Amino acid sequence: MSWHDERDLPEGRHRLLKEFVMTEIDRKAGKTLPRRRLLRPAVLAPVLGLAAAAAVAVPLFVGGGSPAYAVTDNPDGTVRIQINEVRDADKLEADLRAKGMHVVVDYIPQGKKCGPQPRAERFLSPEEAPLVVLPTGKDHQPGFVVDPRVIKDGQTGVLEFSVFEAPDGPAVVAAVWARVAEGAVADCTLVDTTEPPLAH
Repeated sequence: MSWHDERDLPEGRHRLLKEFVMTEIDRKAGKTLPRRRLLRPAVLAPVLGLAAAAAVAVPLFVGGGSPAYAVTDNPDGTVRIQINEVRDADKLEADLRAKGMHVVVDYIPQGKKCGPQPRAERFLSPEEAPLVVLPTGKDHQPGFVVDPRVIKDGQTGVLEFSVFEAPDGPAVVAAVWARVAEGAVADCTLVDTTEPPLAH
């Protein structure tokens, strides 16, 4: 799916994309909304207008297949991660660490968040350490790109994937919260929440 093919999405995918965008907009505006029930799983088109938001919506999920994910080295030193199935987060973390990326990886289901909060003493802002590289107009590949070079000695990258589930289809990854922490990061213990996906 092209980054610019949003107009060709089925109605259900447009509805899910709208739900996610409105949730993020309302959260940034400081509004409190009742939890919305997402109607259908979908692959979200990128929401480039939310580039400044904590959660970046990108088409991470490609469709049922094996292996669960793919990690590709780019010529410029960045790394592309493509999620095929919502499983094997520990193995993905281990593979990224084998590439020299000191990161933690967690899948966060609907209605949950990682505890304790905050997971680290200090998170760098996206401006200080832009871990996720937003796609260019020529980038039509699925997944998302991270820059391991922004994670310095003594720091830890955090990749929290927001997972949407529905009874009539597989779980899908719809967004990622990616930041760099100073020092160690606490293990993720899933706790209930009524906040928007990946709210921190």
